[in-house]
Amino acid sequence: MKTLKLTKSDMGKRVSRFLDLIPLPIQLDKTIPQAGKDIVYARKLLSIIGLDSSEGKTPINSGAPIIGAGGITITIANCPPGQGPGLHNHLGTFETFTVLEGEFLIRWNDNGSEELTLKKYDTISIPPGVCRSFTNIGKTEGLLQVIISGGVHDMNDISFTPEAKVEMDSIEANLSQKFEKIGFKFNAGL
Repeated sequence: MKTLKLTKSDMGKRVSRFLDLIPLPIQLDKTIPQAGKDIVYARKLLSIIGLDSSEGKTPINSGAPIIGAGGITITIANCPPGQGPGLHNHLGTFETFTVLEGEFLIRWNDNGSEELTLKKYDTISIPPGVCRSFTNIGKTEGLLQVIISGGVHDMNDISFTPEAKVEMDSIEANLSQKFEKIGFKFNAGL
């Protein structure tokens, strides 16, 4: 069976260096209060693998150094103690978390009624249609590998709970509208 032969330069396009990763552009937007961003994002989302153009385009993995890996995206979620995104749903994709550093509380269901703690190297895979959140409950910065599979990971796939919208708008009047303009929805569980 014939195999592929790649040059070092070709393979270099398939390498991601952690120290070279940068947060998503919207996470750098100084017009949005950090407390509002913290409701929908890990403090820093560092894209590693993004979808190729035939699989769709998504802002969640913009700037990923590796493009195309069979329909999956990989991101590192960097969270200080006590931080992590609120309850949200992925309509058509699985979201798989592996703790690389720290300790994370994983909550699920529309109201977060179920929960468990993951420690270093523990993994959980949450199926489509289930609300989920993660919070770093450790004493130091936490790193969580996030793998999205089974569909296109874009803004049409993600929805936050109405409670997230209320929380966001309590930080700044109509703050949720800034997120809705870029495709966020706050109708999970409805």
